[in-house]
Parts: sequence; C-alpha cells; structure tokens
Amino acid sequence: MIGTIIGDIVGSRFEFRNTLRTDFELFTSENTFTDDTVMTCAVARAILDAEGDPARLYKAAISSMQRVGRQYPDCGYGARFIRWMFSRRPEPYGSFGNGSAMRVSPVGFAARTLEECKAMSRAVTAPSHDHPEGLKGAEATAVAVFLARQGKTKDELRAAMEAYYTLDRDRAWYRTNWDGHGAEICQISVPQALTCFFESDGFEDCIRKCVSTGGDSDTVAAIAGGVAEAFYGVPDGLRESAMIFLDEPLREIVRSFDHWLETR
Repeated sequence: MIGTIIGDIVGSRFEFRNTLRTDFELFTSENTFTDDTVMTCAVARAILDAEGDPARLYKAAISSMQRVGRQYPDCGYGARFIRWMFSRRPEPYGSFGNGSAMRVSPVGFAARTLEECKAMSRAVTAPSHDHPEGLKGAEATAVAVFLARQGKTKDELRAAMEAYYTLDRDRAWYRTNWDGHGAEICQISVPQALTCFFESDGFEDCIRKCVSTGGDSDTVAAIAGGVAEAFYGVPDGLRESAMIFLDEPLREIVRSFDHWLETR
C-alpha cells in the first residue's frame, strides 16, 4: 500500500492548484499526507484486526476507520464522511465518492483469490460508500492491484478493467477536460487513474502522469499508485522518502501490514 501513500503525498500540494508539468519535485516541505493515506492505513489495520477474514472485515473496517481516522480530524475528509466517522451509529450513506477507491489497495495485496478480493473490497467499502458506483470503483481498484500482483500483462489488466469502465479516453483528454479539482467521484477518478497507469512506463512515471493530468491529483495518484506498486514495484528511495512524512502510528501500521503479508 506504500504506492497509494506515495501518490497521496506527492499529489497533495497540487490538489487545489493543479500542474500540467511532469518535471516537478516529488517531495517538498509543502507536501503532506491526507485522508487518502489515513484511510488506507485504517483499511490495512482492519485487515490485520480481522486476520484477513472477509466475514469479520465489515465490522473491523468500521471500527478501524473511526478509531484511526479520528486521530487526524483535519486531514481533508469530505463533509459526509467526517460525520460518519464521528457518528455513534455509523450507517452507509449512498456515496460514490472516490474515497472508496483511494483506500482499498490493501485489499488487493491481502486477498488470496479473486473472489476473496471482491468480498473484501465490498466489506471495507459498504460501511460508508454503498452506492453501486462507489462499490464498483473500489472493486475495480482492488482487482487491478490483485491481478497486477499475479503478474498479468497490461493488456490483460486493461481487459479486466474494461469490465468495469469504458477506457476510451487517453490522458490528453483528461488534461484538457479535467484541469481543475473536478468532481471527486469514482466514475471520474478511477478511469483517470487507470488511464495514467496504462500510459506509464514505471512507478515514478505513473505518479508524475497522474499528478500532471489535473483533477483530484492526490486521490488519482493514490488510486493509480497502488496498482503501479503491484505492477512495477516501488523504488526504495521513494518508499523511504514517503515514510518520513508519516507519524509513528501510521508508520507502524505500514510496517505491521507489510510484515503480515510477508509471514502469513
């Protein structure tokens, strides 16, 4: 999931002031982690708490997203989600916001089968984003990560993703039509992120393409970053640079999740 975190941190300083350049500095004092990183870590913590069991994951996701998320109340949550996060009786609220897709990459790394991947994706998404488009955006992202882990080619990944979205727009189209914050919804952000991934030739290139395409730059880069991590791997230097931006509780979740993946 470090690919998601890198995408979020790198894209954070361009979220409300987009750039169309690709030669920007990746990490500066203006960068920070946002709700994308916090909720990705919360999903990873939920998977650890549920010991990877999809049947236990729904309740674990609610508990973890509230527990972890409340520690960072000012990191950029949407208005409806922050109300959900602080609610004593959290209920799904029909969202198809791109928050469902930006937090789901740990599922793609944890799942052992495609069927399990889909079940886990639904379990961590439905507690808040239970609109069909919210569920679809998360599942498409998780499945892309899972299949990339399995060594699928880009042609095979594209075919799988076209079962979810019509990917007939190239990055140039997004640069022309979404060079502003845009609408933070799965129907826009997930195809945009996938397009940037398919047009990339490496992990860093994918992140740069996402950020320089416009729109909700940190979330688009976070979504694509998880897929790019599974497909390309992440250079050690980028991982180390991103980890510096996290506080110790978030770093500990990342380390614990990585250890669990390695030893399960």
